[in-house]
Amino acid sequence: MSDHKERVARGSKIIDGYGDDNSFDQLEGWDLNSEATAHQGLDDKFVSDMWRVFDTAGNLLLRKHADYGPKNIGHSPGGPLNGLRVRIWDKVARINNLLDSGVKPSNESLRDSFIDLLNYSAIAILVLDDQWPKE
Repeated sequence: MSDHKERVARGSKIIDGYGDDNSFDQLEGWDLNSEATAHQGLDDKFVSDMWRVFDTAGNLLLRKHADYGPKNIGHSPGGPLNGLRVRIWDKVARINNLLDSGVKPSNESLRDSFIDLLNYSAIAILVLDDQWPKE
């Protein structure tokens, strides 16, 4: 079986030439409890903290997806990736403004903004993998 077919069989696809999708291959066989992993600096606290961040972001994404539905991404002017690019651009501009001006945000924390960026990235991966829900 070709490398691409194996990736598709695992549920990971290369769509329109975006990305080489090798990130998952690099993690296969990792045992987070092994001595070798511990020597790479992946201690239990880091692993736990990382999953807490991803779980928090993922749960927020699920709640927002229930409110917004798939069309706000799927029907974006210029297509889903363009819509995500605009959202990401706006979010980064907001973060830059807050950091550069020193103004304390009154509605959305910097942490919230970075979680939004994480979720926009997750949505983009779903779009690229042709796994974003169809209307």
